[in-house]
Amino acid sequence: MKFVQVLAMTAALSVSVSAMAAEDGEAVFKKSGCTNCHKVDGKSVGPSMKLVAAKYADDKEAQAKLEKKVRNGGSGSFGGMPMPATGKNVSDADISAVVGWALKQK
Repeated sequence: MKFVQVLAMTAALSVSVSAMAAEDGEAVFKKSGCTNCHKVDGKSVGPSMKLVAAKYADDKEAQAKLEKKVRNGGSGSFGGMPMPATGKNVSDADISAVVGWALKQK
């Protein structure tokens, strides 16, 4: 019986942490300078988060691909303007949260 209770608590905490990460993604997006080149919706220097989400909607590898691109920079996915690498002051966990949040934009 105790095993079932521990399992249920673990599952509940996992859902809570996932929900918090999704909320944190937007906050990190805003505080880490992403908004200098990206908007949630609309034209800017880089693609909007809604455009990114639409492009990668059916890509099972999108989270990992985009985390790598955000960390290291890149170009060619949305035109010729290169995306610079993200500074070391932004953690891998924060990048993961931003990418996860961005991929949920509709």
